[in-house]
Amino acid sequence: MSAETTLRLANASDRFLGVKEASDDIYQIMKIIKGRPKNFLVLSGDDFITLPLIGAGGDGVVSVIANSTPRPFTDMVRAALRNDFATAQQLNFKLLELYKLLFIEGNPVGIKAALELQGLCSREVRLPLVPMTEQGIHLIMAELEKVTN
Repeated sequence: MSAETTLRLANASDRFLGVKEASDDIYQIMKIIKGRPKNFLVLSGDDFITLPLIGAGGDGVVSVIANSTPRPFTDMVRAALRNDFATAQQLNFKLLELYKLLFIEGNPVGIKAALELQGLCSREVRLPLVPMTEQGIHLIMAELEKVTN
């Protein structure tokens, strides 16, 4: 959806509370933040753009990675929201590779594999999806160890 459409809807009614912005288009996101009504939330729909989105004036995130690494990710978001960008940047860089790895075989395949590694659920998914490959699991396992230690 274009920034113009989002803003038209946001201004049309106070029933529109916000948007989960997952376009990966920082220009579009900034146009929405710049033109939004006072109480209209702009949330990141992609974990890896959360820090720049908050830096541009966004309000938070609808996260995937927080399911497997809640502490470092929420610490990063909280630091950014309180304008402690040095801390937020350090935490974001710690998570950088995991952002990508969780999606190498699609969503929710990666996060389910990470959660299985942590003993929280099975990596089983419904067709047409298939569980993550052993190679993908090894990559995620190695990165989870770096992030959580």
